[in-house]
Amino acid sequence: MATIIGCSNRILEVDLQKKTMITYMVPEGLRRQYLGAKGLGLKLLYDRMTPGVDPLGPQNFIAFMPGVLMGTGAPCSGRFEAITKSPLTGIMVASSCGGPFGMSLKTAGWDGLIITGRADTPTYLDITDQGVVFKDAAFLWGKEIPDVQAVLDSKASKSLVIGPAGENGVRFANMAAGHRFLGRGGIGAVMGAKNLKAIVATGGSFSVKPHDPVRFKRLCKKATRYINQNPLSADRYRNFGTSANVAPCNKAMILPVNNFQDGRHDAAKNVFGETMAKDHETVHHTCKPCTIRCGHKGRFAGKEMSAPEYETIGLLGTSLGIFDLDLIAQWNQVCGRLGMDTISAGATLAWVMEAASKGLVKSDLAFGTAAGIEQALEDMAFMRGFGAQMAMGTRALSEKHGGREFAIQVKGLEMAAYDPRGSFGQGLAYAVANRGACHLSAYMVAQEVYLKLLKPDSAFGKAKWVKFFEDLTCCINSLQTCQFTMFAFLLEPPLSKYTPRPLLAILMQYLPDLAIRLIDVSLYLGLWNAVTGIRLSTKEFLQAGERIHVLERLMNTREGIDSKDDVLPLRFLVRGRASDGQKKVVPLDKMRAQYYRVRKYDEKGIPRTEKLKQLEIL
Repeated sequence: MATIIGCSNRILEVDLQKKTMITYMVPEGLRRQYLGAKGLGLKLLYDRMTPGVDPLGPQNFIAFMPGVLMGTGAPCSGRFEAITKSPLTGIMVASSCGGPFGMSLKTAGWDGLIITGRADTPTYLDITDQGVVFKDAAFLWGKEIPDVQAVLDSKASKSLVIGPAGENGVRFANMAAGHRFLGRGGIGAVMGAKNLKAIVATGGSFSVKPHDPVRFKRLCKKATRYINQNPLSADRYRNFGTSANVAPCNKAMILPVNNFQDGRHDAAKNVFGETMAKDHETVHHTCKPCTIRCGHKGRFAGKEMSAPEYETIGLLGTSLGIFDLDLIAQWNQVCGRLGMDTISAGATLAWVMEAASKGLVKSDLAFGTAAGIEQALEDMAFMRGFGAQMAMGTRALSEKHGGREFAIQVKGLEMAAYDPRGSFGQGLAYAVANRGACHLSAYMVAQEVYLKLLKPDSAFGKAKWVKFFEDLTCCINSLQTCQFTMFAFLLEPPLSKYTPRPLLAILMQYLPDLAIRLIDVSLYLGLWNAVTGIRLSTKEFLQAGERIHVLERLMNTREGIDSKDDVLPLRFLVRGRASDGQKKVVPLDKMRAQYYRVRKYDEKGIPRTEKLKQLEIL
């Protein structure tokens, strides 16, 4: 077995149409500027893609990028990123996954895979340390994800697979790596449009070692200690998974109920993470390597299934008026085997329910009624009847039938399960997020609701915090490691841990510039330096995150995105939640203007030339 010290810097470029491959070597300067995974993938596509390209056309590119920590054994590091132009939104989309495919690709000696073109017939790629072999996938076309995985996966080889939804062009089709999924924004449909059913990588030819193994080992021990002593990572997420979020979100009135008409419900206790663990015999079912272990499986409706994540509970459950974990787990499994994002699928069902109640469309789907939901999911995946319209997502539906004010999406991407009327910073983050209504661009709900360090109904300082977390998240998604490490890595260092919580909250709320300068990101930076041997200062590291974020924004503005798109659905701007006596709405205009100033964008939300030059993008 050969050894990679740090990064191989080898990117495999594949043209499906020509059936050719080349190897691109990443120069150190590019690695320093864009780190890896999401950042490097965006830069490579920026240099190759033509603005205005059809997301489902052969000229679109898709990149799969394991991060620099992949294969090192660093805590929570078994993640990879997919980057492409989204058929749901028409702009760039990046998605992270913890499944085994990334490890196989990295230990086959590749730091990334870029695909373009369209195969003439159904195809899958077989990748080894020598390159790629194009193989006939006709016998796999039409099969559901678990059936394909049963054929292609082995101890040495791991696959990335789409289901029928991807083949049929569902705009929110995703893909699977093992029992984990990625592909918000329809990355699975991009693969389907390329006649690409699966990618198989055979790993094990290389081991990955850090440049500085002594420092790396010390940092890994510290990271593990921080994770194991942090209440959120070691207790809440480890014991209950992300379903631990249901109870605090219901209490804070930000749990979506009936398409975000309300933010809490008495029946929500039936879908709490604690209820799931008690009644459904949940056990760990995680990514590798993982220290937090948030993934779970359990017994639902008499069968062993993956435990639904918080977003699935919110969008395929409470937002539909359904508070039954057996049903939610079954619908989650339907989406999993057919290859559809549960957030967009659930949001689409909720829009149809509300539109039907208002007479805008004809449907028997109704809030609080399970009848017809599984059939509707199947109809979306196979483009049958009205399901073909539903498969286009809520923006397309509302443009055709009306009801845009309750189409819960931004830039075409359906919103995650946090009501921004109870978390103003999260509302700003949704509105300005590059890929659309993304909760993972800047996870402000953690600061505002879970940790109570920022006032959820105040606009003060939120623009600066959104920018900081956007930049840091880009660093994390480029290393790449799990975003949940932020709870431990940022809160367990002594300055954060031993500052009295009320004082920390005052500092963060009223002195955001000072608080941001005091945040300790040294674990992330130290792991980067130890693995790659490329020394970056804290300023250079965070500036790389800023560069990645602004580059993605630039790629979107080339597609016509500007301030008109940095909005929230009208529901959150003019109508309070039913259970909120104060009827609070999101003061978006004020926060957005502040955000543009902090980002050095112009009044239309477009990065200024001087900022692009400062970041060496131009």
